[in-house]
Amino acid sequence: MKAFYSDHFVLPLPVGHRFPMQKYRLLHEGVQASHAGITLHEAPSTSDGVLALAHHPAYIAAVSTGNLSLPAQKEIGFPWSLQMVERSRRSVGATIAACRAALTSSDQIAVNLAGGTHHSYADHGGGFCVFNDSAIAARLMQAERLVQRVAIIDLDVHQGNGTASILARDESIFTLSLHGADNYPFSKECSDLDIALPDGTGDAAYLSALQAALAQFFDCFDPQLLIYLAGADPHEGDRLGRLKLSFDGLAQRDAMVFAAAGQRAIPVAVTMAGGYGKDIQDTVAIHLKTVTLAALHASRQATYLATSSATSAAIQSGAKPSLTFG
Repeated sequence: MKAFYSDHFVLPLPVGHRFPMQKYRLLHEGVQASHAGITLHEAPSTSDGVLALAHHPAYIAAVSTGNLSLPAQKEIGFPWSLQMVERSRRSVGATIAACRAALTSSDQIAVNLAGGTHHSYADHGGGFCVFNDSAIAARLMQAERLVQRVAIIDLDVHQGNGTASILARDESIFTLSLHGADNYPFSKECSDLDIALPDGTGDAAYLSALQAALAQFFDCFDPQLLIYLAGADPHEGDRLGRLKLSFDGLAQRDAMVFAAAGQRAIPVAVTMAGGYGKDIQDTVAIHLKTVTLAALHASRQATYLATSSATSAAIQSGAKPSLTFG
């Protein structure tokens, strides 16, 4: 399985800034240390033309040159820097690369070790999000004629308001958001399917809501690609989450999404989205577990496709296929 990183582009944040920039380096190191079967690749940058699939050219230019207004820069939550611009471009590039890898490999899954910047609108950023990687990647896969229909399953604790706004009138891309009802953003947009959960929601209620949401989603939409935002911030130890999922509950969440995709042979691109744990090691552990489960899914899908191909070849040749159960 391929994973794409951009953690060496580090924003010069002021002391005490609440964004956990170091989690990306720690996750990269964790994957290197524990997953020999994952190949790591530096994320490519993204051109203005590709960014313009979801963003206004004037906004792209203002970000790139440092000419955003002070309120617009404050809404993003980062001070402007060249590192901010390049990291944002490469975070988009990593999701694009993960989509291409998922669509063209037998693994049917790939990972961006960052991404999930879902608060970015067409003409402005917000909530630590500069460019909307999911919306851009979905539209680029369509422009490259790799797929026609894409679904974005957003399980960050905060609603994907920017994604919902950008794709509001696009019937070829389905947006599903399962999030905290009373959490940021306090003015929500309309996704194709929104599930708003009360503060304090735990494992059982969350997983039940997710199961129902996935069933409803697949009843009305037939995607050829899933972009999955696997936020760590529904965890009970998250500073900004307000839900009460355990480590095991989050792992079950990921497994549920991967199983639903695997049953339908739908390729998946995974992004990490948010995570603001009181202990940053908890956030890294949650993200690392998501990557581990993605790698397990990749192994199963590759084996299944190889077995299916061999069986088909045997049938076409007239031989009696040998099937192993268990």
